[in-house]
Amino acid sequence: MRSLLSTLAILFVQALLVVCSPLQVLAVDNVNFSVHVENQTRVRDGMSRRHHRVYQLYSRTSGKHVQVLGRRISARGEDGDKYAQLVVEADTFGSQVRIRGKETNYYLCMNRRGKLVGKKASSRSADCVFVEKVLENHYTALMSARYTGWYVGFTKRGRPRRGPHTLPNQQDVHFMKRPPPGEQPHPQPFLFTTVSKRSKRVRAARPS
Repeated sequence: MRSLLSTLAILFVQALLVVCSPLQVLAVDNVNFSVHVENQTRVRDGMSRRHHRVYQLYSRTSGKHVQVLGRRISARGEDGDKYAQLVVEADTFGSQVRIRGKETNYYLCMNRRGKLVGKKASSRSADCVFVEKVLENHYTALMSARYTGWYVGFTKRGRPRRGPHTLPNQQDVHFMKRPPPGEQPHPQPFLFTTVSKRSKRVRAARPS
């Protein structure tokens, strides 16, 4: 009788494990994927094609545009200034980018002291990688990918701020992307579809 009871107890425990295992799987599946996405954006993507964009970075504090003047960086460029034309290269499949001066061919970088400097295009230093962050006020902030919490920032006179003295809620680190003069994107005509009551066929409407 005791052996029968022990056998039934073992079977009951096994059945309980089988029933509980799907719950365990569901518990494991209920994870925070934002952490996974953030980790993946930091991984270098050597397979995808590099995307290059050309635009100007308008500084909210100086009222001018960021310039890459060789080794020197400032935010005193007028709209259309040749040193304010920036080539932005996607460094990962996420939001990490490298910013290069189109005229000087120098990269915008932040050294270990938090100072903004320009480095030659041959340099593949991690100091030249930034994370683009779109803020709630629709401005863009550029945080160093190597030195977390340090941002690209400028004073009202267009002088660079050191990374340790910046915060994401400061106007000094807020920028607006602007296309160079003459390179504004032309809006494509809006295409929509209509359904005929007779044929029920979908056809593209001609743009007005």
